[in-house]
Amino acid sequence: ESDTASEISFQFNKHKKTPSIGSHSSDMASVSSVSGSVLSVYSGDFGSVDAQGTVEFALDYDEKNREFQVHVSQCKDLAVVDEKKGRSDPYVKTYLLPDKARMGKRKTSVKKRTVNPVYNEVLRYKIEKMVLLIQKLNLSVWHNDPLGRNSFLGEIEIDLASWDWSNRKLNWYPLKPRSLSAVNGVDHRGVMNLSIKYVPPGSLGKMCPKNPPSGEVHIWVKDVKDLLQLRPSGVDSFVKCYVLPDTSKKSYQKTRIIKRDTNPVFNHTIVYDGFHTEDLKDACVELTVWDHEKLTNHFLGGIRLGLGTGLSYGISVDWMDSTQEEVAFWQEMMSASNEWIEGLLPLRSL
Repeated sequence: ESDTASEISFQFNKHKKTPSIGSHSSDMASVSSVSGSVLSVYSGDFGSVDAQGTVEFALDYDEKNREFQVHVSQCKDLAVVDEKKGRSDPYVKTYLLPDKARMGKRKTSVKKRTVNPVYNEVLRYKIEKMVLLIQKLNLSVWHNDPLGRNSFLGEIEIDLASWDWSNRKLNWYPLKPRSLSAVNGVDHRGVMNLSIKYVPPGSLGKMCPKNPPSGEVHIWVKDVKDLLQLRPSGVDSFVKCYVLPDTSKKSYQKTRIIKRDTNPVFNHTIVYDGFHTEDLKDACVELTVWDHEKLTNHFLGGIRLGLGTGLSYGISVDWMDSTQEEVAFWQEMMSASNEWIEGLLPLRSL
């Protein structure tokens, strides 16, 4: 049914290892230290300050070095976050959309106690011009809080396909409230067709030669449709898989690369063993689709299969954020042992 079958052991430090033939056995990474999830543009926004002020910047593309450059000069008349002290500690952050992965984020230094910060910094992206022209630049200004409760101060979004590249001068732009499309993530990224099943330990009977000593989660990635087209020939896509909170290299699995196709067929099965039934409520299967390039891979979209409680083994985590559809899919697998559960799930910005 599939071109390849990968097998990996899912293990926690509090559980004894249960080695399986042909699988990589590894302890889980410390739950408190995991950070392998992809964050959204507005991650960490706790503020409710109205956007105001302006930002001065210039854009350029270095053809020789194949580098996109954002020259962030300064801001004026930003909103005051700490009204008691009459201060803001602003910095500027940029993303290339629709790629909201961490690798697409750049930011300036933080300027303390000012609503008129001067940066004179250049934020750089190694990217092909052809790929750049089908993206948007999201430039936003933030107040930096020592506790991580950062406040959004305003943004501007530029369609790079229509940008005048002969304009290399610094220009002023008014900061705007966040765009609804970015907040709600209403960008179509495609859909993934897959099946999953859970095989509880010892559930296949003593006479079965493949009866697992521990539980197994099987993930069958069939195909993906309507991927973002990053170049005229399509995309060279592949799928990554982790079972969070494990982000170690031993748990990382991926499909082969399907070239020049926005509707790739993978037909790839992954088996994670070492599962205890109680682990299913605290674990999360993260499947992400990427466009492969020599210098860097571009994030196209993903899904997270879990209960979406925001907690994993009693610890608050940002990746336990499954949508209603994803939660229902995972719950159906939990309630129907040894049965393949089929689903067609929309890819999203994780």
